[in-house]
Amino acid sequence: MSVQRDAVVRKAYRRVGIRASRYDGMMTNSSFLGRMALRLFWGLSEANYHKYITQAFRGIPAGFDGKMLEVPVGTGALSLPVYRDLPGADITCLDFSEEMLSKARERAAAMNLFRLKFLAGDVGRLPFADNTFDLVLSINGFHAFPDKPAAFRETRRVLKKNGILTGCVYISGQNAVTDWFVKTFCSYRGYFTPPFDTLDSLQDKLRLLYQEVQVTNIGSFACFTCQR
Repeated sequence: MSVQRDAVVRKAYRRVGIRASRYDGMMTNSSFLGRMALRLFWGLSEANYHKYITQAFRGIPAGFDGKMLEVPVGTGALSLPVYRDLPGADITCLDFSEEMLSKARERAAAMNLFRLKFLAGDVGRLPFADNTFDLVLSINGFHAFPDKPAAFRETRRVLKKNGILTGCVYISGQNAVTDWFVKTFCSYRGYFTPPFDTLDSLQDKLRLLYQEVQVTNIGSFACFTCQR
């Protein structure tokens, strides 16, 4: 990650951390403005939003009790409720933004999820040994990561053999309104970093890295589950 881009991304997610309630309202489809944004800019109806969430987390096995890395955790609005049902899992939550991590820690404490570990770090230089995790979860991460090749390499590197990479990512070419919004707002403000994969290019990329790949498409999002 370049020093200049590093500063842009930090500034962008500092703003998100400060305005976390607005961000969470959209991510969880729980506020009026959030629901409007999901429909207008992301093309996600109520029904499609729930399909998207279900597919985004489908790669986590029921009763998972292995070692998991989530990157980025963001504010934890989507993932922490899932972790309540995984009491035996060893979960590390990593994010580049201290502000986002602070919100996630607060949420975890409020939910009595004291077993979770939180760590500031860069997905392009993960501070873990090879073959550390049974599962890596990335919800809305790869479209934001500035050094995407490094992010794909590093998330694979830290997975054990037969480990799972799962999550979701924005893909271009599915919705003209969404692509316009991403270009004129998300990328301009530093929340997303181009270039962005299409559905086809994402599938091709994952198939080069993993032995088994499943990708589903819901609006401008691709949800993936891959086995190393």
